[in-house]
Amino acid sequence: MNTDVVIVGAGPAGIFTALELRRQGSRQKIIMVEKGQPVEKRHCPKSKTGRCVNCKPYCHITTGFSGAGAFSDGKLSLSCEVGGDLPDLIGAGLAQETIEYTDQIYLEFGADEHVEGAENTDAVKAIRKRAIQAGLKLVDCPIRHLGTEKAQQIYGAIEHHLLENDIEILFGWECRNLILDGETCLGVSIARGTETEEIRASHTVIATGRRGADWLERICQEHSIAHQPGTVDIGVRVEVRNEVMENVNNVLYESKLIGYPLPFKNKVRTFCQNPGGFVSQENYDDDLAVVNGHSYKELKSNNTNLAILCSHNFSHPFNQPIAYAQKVGELTNMLGDGHILVQRFGDILDGKRTWQNELSRSNLVPTLPDAVAGDITAAMPYRSMVNIIHFMQAVDHVVPGFASIETLLYSPELKFYSNRVKMDDHFHTNVHGLHCLGDSSGWTRGLMMASVMGVLMGRYLVQDELS
Repeated sequence: MNTDVVIVGAGPAGIFTALELRRQGSRQKIIMVEKGQPVEKRHCPKSKTGRCVNCKPYCHITTGFSGAGAFSDGKLSLSCEVGGDLPDLIGAGLAQETIEYTDQIYLEFGADEHVEGAENTDAVKAIRKRAIQAGLKLVDCPIRHLGTEKAQQIYGAIEHHLLENDIEILFGWECRNLILDGETCLGVSIARGTETEEIRASHTVIATGRRGADWLERICQEHSIAHQPGTVDIGVRVEVRNEVMENVNNVLYESKLIGYPLPFKNKVRTFCQNPGGFVSQENYDDDLAVVNGHSYKELKSNNTNLAILCSHNFSHPFNQPIAYAQKVGELTNMLGDGHILVQRFGDILDGKRTWQNELSRSNLVPTLPDAVAGDITAAMPYRSMVNIIHFMQAVDHVVPGFASIETLLYSPELKFYSNRVKMDDHFHTNVHGLHCLGDSSGWTRGLMMASVMGVLMGRYLVQDELS
């Protein structure tokens, strides 16, 4: 099978590469390879079963057209200060300009026109003042909230648009390896069950998302694709009553706070805040269960959840940060008998585990009902746990009640995008014809920045076509 461009992974980066190619008038033959299903066939059975059934061969929440984006809270960060390190590669000016362009595409496909946190009001200044007093930085970032259910509709519309514009999408096929001739990539080998196929292409775009970050890391090692270990994020999903977060929710919708708590001074940040949202479970390879959060446009809970992530940077001789994070997750899953663990903050400070009957007496009802009460500190690395505790106590000065006794911490919250592929500002790797995009490349974190990288990749491929 021959094509001009093969795109591995139908997440935001891959989607917007194909979309921009067609928007720029390219008639190149494009094949997308996605091991999951189309948007319309992605359904998490937990709403009916009441518990995670560990779907095979892949979790519907993390795999399929639009990747984890279709089942995420669906927030587009409209500032280049948020979403990874892509501005370091291409420049902040181009990153912000492309964010604004990409945002208009989302609007064309039905995104809500309302933007959260866009005004620098006295209320925002008051929150920033308290953050400064607590030793934290409040990052200004307007948010366009799609909502989990709306995100599925938007990506569904984009999927149909691509199909109508002669983009071939091979669903249910998994990329096994690259086809190389010396330092040139000739395409990919793919498989579906026992069936195998080769796709030969002038340009190979790898955009496998967080779900495929460890696979890409192995591919880079096997084929000497220049890369380096990056940052790995280990943390928890925090849940509080809406009343605690009411001011921040109303003023900012999402409070992006960054701190460097003593004694270790690692970077710790809030991420993916979901007012009235729901804590959720995702399953990765080898049945690894990790926690996440959703926020719907219409359906609301009494709680707000957000992630607190601690960044770890490893140095020589260690070069397997993704495997390290996976081990933390595996140990936590072991303690929870394959389920997400949940613990009250007060119990962590008291040095005791949380019991299920203690949760039932709380003002705070968990929105992940099958989470198992236990002791997350028995699996969480000491450095990470100390950082999280001190950071939460600092946030309590900004949001009184955040670090209360009954605040819930779910674990593990892990972000698999630590492998950083070395590329130039047009996304060329040291292997001719090979490009790596999105969260799996280590350069982006989140829907918008991955989409931006795809837009730029599409433009660069058009330039190559015309040259």
